[in-house]
Amino acid sequence: MSKIQLPESFVNRMKKQLPETEWEAFFAVYENSVFYKGIRANALKCDGVAFEKISPFALSIVPWSEHAYCVEEEKVGGHPYHFAGVYYSQEPSATCAAPLLGVQKGEKVLDLCSAPGGKGTQLAAYMQGEGVIVLNEPIFSRAKILSQNVERMGVKNALVTCAYPKDLANVFPRYFDKILVDAPCSGEGMFRKNAKEALAEWSEENVALCAARQREILSYAVKMLKKGGRLVYSTCTFSFEEDEGQVQAFLKENPNFRLIKQEKLYPHKVKGEGHFAALLEKTDGEEDCLLRQKKKTMDRASEKAFRDFEKEFFNNLQFKNLTLENGILYALPLDTPDWGNLQVLRVGVRLGEVKNGRFEPDHSLALCTRMDEVKSPINFSLDDARVDKFLRGEAVEINGTEKNGWKLVCVDGFPIGLGKNVNGTLKNHIPKGLRKLS
Repeated sequence: MSKIQLPESFVNRMKKQLPETEWEAFFAVYENSVFYKGIRANALKCDGVAFEKISPFALSIVPWSEHAYCVEEEKVGGHPYHFAGVYYSQEPSATCAAPLLGVQKGEKVLDLCSAPGGKGTQLAAYMQGEGVIVLNEPIFSRAKILSQNVERMGVKNALVTCAYPKDLANVFPRYFDKILVDAPCSGEGMFRKNAKEALAEWSEENVALCAARQREILSYAVKMLKKGGRLVYSTCTFSFEEDEGQVQAFLKENPNFRLIKQEKLYPHKVKGEGHFAALLEKTDGEEDCLLRQKKKTMDRASEKAFRDFEKEFFNNLQFKNLTLENGILYALPLDTPDWGNLQVLRVGVRLGEVKNGRFEPDHSLALCTRMDEVKSPINFSLDDARVDKFLRGEAVEINGTEKNGWKLVCVDGFPIGLGKNVNGTLKNHIPKGLRKLS
């Protein structure tokens, strides 16, 4: 543990911002580099009550977010439940923004600055697969990570886009019921978690640049929100210019919005790092914009190959809204809008592709499936040595009486991938980039 050297101008800022009675407690936080770590149970696979019974970690409940917990473990990403998407590693205070939005099943939701996906998959869990959620990230490398996390968490109704807010606003005018803007910020709330990087990037000039960029992003978010819709603006910083001041300026520029609630978390007051969130409502404006639905394309041979697989693999489960995009078969969310020329990394469920007349399922299909939905899953207990081998991409031996063919591979009932059984040898089909490394 080492003392974090805070910039002098930041120290002066915080002394102006906080009551003098809180100075000692606030700055004492940075006497060492220890910070609170957290995880969030994925309600698409396991609700909080069930997760608390099976959690491999000691849990401390986070009061501002359902299914969120503090943990003491240094690393939580190597556990089989993590690969299965049972939980998401998320800093505790970062879970405060999504609940404010009050997302409901069947709504149209946008997470405008979504990578790496903590808040977006949190919103998706509230939707339980109903409605459409657009998760956007303008930087392609980060959008790829976002797409992988959406897959791991088993989200069926997401459209993952890689676009700048301006381009997104041109495609989705007055379309969304709810929008989350977790804006890029100066990162003051990350001084403990990512000390080296956050401190190196911080400056008075960067605070001003971030505030300007946030105003621009919000200006496009306004154009995409329906009349009566709600918007949550959040940051992981303390600066007035980026937080309360940003909200004040927004309300002045947009008199058809009202502030419902805002909250700010400080690390000397809560078990978490810094976070700010404000809930705003669009009280007036133009009528909703009805967008054209995405046109589905399909050929009979591909659909037949998938339906044959579906009948053999699943128990009475039938995917709808099938479409073929660049040779890949998808099941689109109902009412999927036409996304025009936007770059889309993932939409709905990536089912797989047809090769030599036979359907080959995708890893995404496994992670959005429940064990009880398939006919003959392979279910290992957590302490079975084959679990670790399978997660590393190795073939494993199973009961020789099992029927040959595709198998959903699970750990304690949670799917972790697909294998193909050949006479008692389960050949591994976890994509190489997603396998366990150590």
